[in-house]
Amino acid sequence: MVSHIDWSQRASYSLEQMERYYDRIHLPLRYRHSSVPKTDEAALDHLRVLLHHQVAAVPFENLSLHYSAHRSISTDPFEIFEKVVGSKAERGGYCMENSCLFGTVLRSLGYQVYPVGGRVNEAAQPMSASQNWKGPKFDGWNHMVNIVTIGRQRYLVDVGFGSNGPHQPVPLVEGHEFHNVGNQRGRLVHGPIAQHTRAGQSMWQYEFANGEPTRWISGYCFTEEEFLPEDFTIMNYFMSTHRESWFTFHLVCVRMILDEAGERVIGDLTLFNDKLKRRVGTTSELVASFVSEEERVAALETYFHIPLTAADRESIRHTIAEIL
Repeated sequence: MVSHIDWSQRASYSLEQMERYYDRIHLPLRYRHSSVPKTDEAALDHLRVLLHHQVAAVPFENLSLHYSAHRSISTDPFEIFEKVVGSKAERGGYCMENSCLFGTVLRSLGYQVYPVGGRVNEAAQPMSASQNWKGPKFDGWNHMVNIVTIGRQRYLVDVGFGSNGPHQPVPLVEGHEFHNVGNQRGRLVHGPIAQHTRAGQSMWQYEFANGEPTRWISGYCFTEEEFLPEDFTIMNYFMSTHRESWFTFHLVCVRMILDEAGERVIGDLTLFNDKLKRRVGTTSELVASFVSEEERVAALETYFHIPLTAADRESIRHTIAEIL
């Protein structure tokens, strides 16, 4: 029996919204298509271009959990659109926001795309070194990625994993290895995870390695089973409210850096708590260490073009994320 897909239950953006999105990610006019290019090769190339401009323009960030009175995150694609595209500030979001936005953009163009859930490895989390987390130990469902099908090939598409994410469409092919950014490589493997107790289970695992000697770190595992918007509502509630979620007590803002031609991802600009770092190629530098909230707020506006209102700045006072 062939099931009927009611696409009215999946959001899409209008042509006017798509133009606003293209402006937001600074997409050159030659790439501003209204639908998926006809050939598989052209469709994949266009997907890669969109992904690069998205991660360079839309930061991976959780500022709404710290610099806002409501301290809440929406996974509604139209509310996300207004936050990221409609705001005068160049806002972004964490994985469920950025991947929801990007997936809706792709669906609006006519790509075959659906979202799936992932589990992040504790060793890939930003506080792993200080906590001596070696992994591999995966959390519960706490990450969102998209699966895009072009021709007969499925691709992992992730715009919400920060600087260590795969910054290109990655074919779901066992052992596929690719250059990511600088001296970092990535690959996909397929198999069981350490916490599985029943034989025969397998998941895709995205791994990355920095430099030599090669030490592969599992970033996250993910399924090919489609997740519903309601699944991400539940996941988002935990990630944005529970004190075991690092997003509720650490502050992060990351955007990727493109080369002068706007074609390749060559580095990243990362603000984490009280430090701002820039990586280009294999060179990493500390840009600033903040000793006050005023310094961090100024850096968000200078480097990420995110001005905060007086009310937003005041809302972080007396919280665990405040710089004292």
